[in-house]
Amino acid sequence: MNPNPHLRASKTAVLLLNLGTPSAPTPKAVRAYLKEFLSDPRVVEIPRIIWWCILNGIILPIRSSASAKKYASIWLPKLGSPLMHYSRLQTKELGEKLANQGHTVLVDLAMRYGQPSTQSALEGLKAQGMERLLLLPLYPQYSATTTASSFDEVFRVLGTWRDQPELRLVKHYHDNVAYINALRDQVLSSWDKDGRPNFAAGDRFVMSFHGLPKRNLMKGDPYHCECLKTGRLLGESLGLEPGQYIVTFQSRFGKAEWLKPYTAPTIEKLAKEGCQRIDIFCPGFPADCLETLEEIAMEAREIFLEHGGKDYRYIPCLNSNPKWIDALSDIAHQHLLGWSLGTESEAELAKRNERAEIAERAKT
Repeated sequence: MNPNPHLRASKTAVLLLNLGTPSAPTPKAVRAYLKEFLSDPRVVEIPRIIWWCILNGIILPIRSSASAKKYASIWLPKLGSPLMHYSRLQTKELGEKLANQGHTVLVDLAMRYGQPSTQSALEGLKAQGMERLLLLPLYPQYSATTTASSFDEVFRVLGTWRDQPELRLVKHYHDNVAYINALRDQVLSSWDKDGRPNFAAGDRFVMSFHGLPKRNLMKGDPYHCECLKTGRLLGESLGLEPGQYIVTFQSRFGKAEWLKPYTAPTIEKLAKEGCQRIDIFCPGFPADCLETLEEIAMEAREIFLEHGGKDYRYIPCLNSNPKWIDALSDIAHQHLLGWSLGTESEAELAKRNERAEIAERAKT
C-alpha cells in the first residue's frame, strides 16, 4: 500500500462471508475447528462455564475423531474441502463477472472459523486500498448463529482500526428473485438429466435446511420463517403443489427440541409409507459441504433405502452454477448503488497529490 494517502487509489470491496471448514480431515484439525466454532456464544447459548466443561470434557474428545472420518469421506482429491473449494470458486467467478462488467471492485472471501480468517481478509483488502466495504454472507437465510456471528467478527476487527471504511451489510436474500431462479435452474438441470419425479405416483421433492434449536425461533430469530419462504417460492417456481414438496431441517445436535420436521425421520416415514423416489436438495447451502455430502447424500440415502425406498436422488448445491454467480452479482449491485465501482486514474492521483503539496507549501 502506498504510504502517501494522496497517491493511494480508493476502492470498493465485496467480502463474501462463509462459516468455515477444518484445514484437513484429521482429528487434530477438526478439533481445532470445532473448538472455535462451538465456543461462539452465538452458536451455543448456554452459560459459558457450564458449556466450557461440556465442550472440552465430552464433545471435543469424542466428536473430533468421528467427525474427521466423515470429513475424510467427502474430501476432494487435490482440491481439499468442498466448502472451501466452491467458496473460493464463487469468489473468483464473482470477481471476474464484476470485472467483465467494467467495474474495479475487490472481491475476497472470509471464513468465520478457520482460514482465511476475517481479520486476514480485511487486512488484505485494506492493503489494496479498500475504502468502501460490502459484506455479502453466503447464508441466504438470516440467522444470529451464522449471519450475525460473521458480522460480529467483522465489527470486532474494524473496532481495532483507526481509519475504518464505509460499510454496508446484506442481511439476507432468501426471497431474492435471482437466487430463487438459480435454485430452480439447479433442480431443473438435475431433472433434465435424471428425469422428473412422478409426483402422481407418490414421489416427493424434499428441501432440507440446516436446523436450529426451537428456542432460537421463540427468541425472535427469523431463520425458520425465511427457510419456509424460500421453500415455498422454489416449490412454486417448479410448478409444484404443497404436499409434492416438503421443507425439513437437518443436523440436529443435543437433546433440545429443534426446528421441525426433522429431515432423517421424514425420509424414513416417506419410505415406510411407500414413497419410491425422493429428490432432495439443500437450498440454504450455496456450496456443498459435510452437511450436504455426508449427512444428506450418504446417511439419508441409507435411511431411505433401508426402510423400503427405491430411488434416492441428491441434487448438488448451487456451487458454481452460472445463474448463482449471476444472482450474487445482482445482489451485490443492489447494495452497491451510489458507490464508485471504479478507481482514480494515475493522472487524477497525481493532481490530487500536487494540490496537497501546494497546500502544504502555503502553510510555510
